[in-house]
Amino acid sequence: MPTLEIDGIEVSYGGVRALRGMSLRVDDGEIVALLGNNGAGKTSTLSAVSGLVRSSGGRIAFDGQDITRAAPPDIVGMGLVHVPEGRRIFSTLSVQENLQLGGYLLRDQAEIKRRIGRVYDLLPRLAERRDQQGGTLSGGEQQMLAVGRAIVAGPRLLMLDEPSMGLAPLVVAAVMKVIAEINASGTSVLLVEQNARAALKIAHRGYVVENGHCVMHAPAAELAEDDRVVEAYLGGA
Repeated sequence: MPTLEIDGIEVSYGGVRALRGMSLRVDDGEIVALLGNNGAGKTSTLSAVSGLVRSSGGRIAFDGQDITRAAPPDIVGMGLVHVPEGRRIFSTLSVQENLQLGGYLLRDQAEIKRRIGRVYDLLPRLAERRDQQGGTLSGGEQQMLAVGRAIVAGPRLLMLDEPSMGLAPLVVAAVMKVIAEINASGTSVLLVEQNARAALKIAHRGYVVENGHCVMHAPAAELAEDDRVVEAYLGGA
């Protein structure tokens, strides 16, 4: 049974159809990359899964349970956590306070503390800046903080929307390394990423999205060698 299964979902904004029968799956322990140009429907897919927008058709299942109409807090409580594009940290709160907010559904303060400790082990730069305001961090550090806050929520599946946007190449490599380490610890990942080359290096499988539906699906290594993908998303080289 797939961890996440999306079957034919439809999403419209006013009269504009963003998703047109979108289907994909994420199996347990996978990193799945979702590739496509701006406006292809990648962000709408993540938003539909996390309940931020409602699909007008199709079905979304998490661990076999239908979550198509579930509320966002309930979806997070099941272990499906979304890190949206743009980081959206609380700039006036400290790193520690931002991380604590990741555990807002938990009542066990000891467990929240344990999860924050795990984040600091994984991202030692955040530990060094635990008392620093989020808004004073570098772009890469803010992205790490957004990911760390999601880890505190305890995801079984982590959805990431453009985690490398606006970051220098060395920082992009560091972010991808962290995503791979999170996956190696047992968390499945659905990764929306404009930097197709970086995404396919760490992904197991990938989907190419055009006009609101998937037009190609293959193991990541095969997509990285496909002439159509190379030409469209990997700079033709």
